[in-house]
Amino acid sequence: MTVPGIDTLSGPPAASSRRAVRRSVEPALQPHPELPCTHEWPLRSYRELRALPASVRSARLQARKALREWRMEGFTDPVELLVSEITTNAVRASAMIADLPRAAGQARRALRVRFWLTSNRESVLIRVWDGGRCQPVRQDAELDAEAGRGMLLVETLSAQWGCYAPEGPDGLGGKIVWALCAE
Repeated sequence: MTVPGIDTLSGPPAASSRRAVRRSVEPALQPHPELPCTHEWPLRSYRELRALPASVRSARLQARKALREWRMEGFTDPVELLVSEITTNAVRASAMIADLPRAAGQARRALRVRFWLTSNRESVLIRVWDGGRCQPVRQDAELDAEAGRGMLLVETLSAQWGCYAPEGPDGLGGKIVWALCAE
């Protein structure tokens, strides 16, 4: 469930209409050499979320709704787990940005994360943007550790994953972490 004014900034909800799920709204993503060529993939979903822990649930629900509308329910479990891990990392990275000291007079903008799903009906590409530059690194967590296994999970569940700093005229900055879930 999306709570208006709490976790969603923009982007149509996936369940509102088939058109809302299929069309991606701004910002457009620049192609990256590591990623599959997705500009012609017909299925698209986008959501911009506030960088809050509650937004992770909204991203999972968006993914579930999109996959249901696309009739790709077989991807639901791995995609939801991947979305959860990557979005959680993006929210945490945004929290670290919020803790950084600001230069005098520099405007503080609302911290947010951006979430895209794209599919060609055989694969689902998940992309999550945050304003941080620090790239995720897989850790070797101890058996009794309560955290530190997220990127291991991403590596295990996805056919490929990666991270890059988007470039282009939109001034997106930050980084995009992506994972490809394939049959």
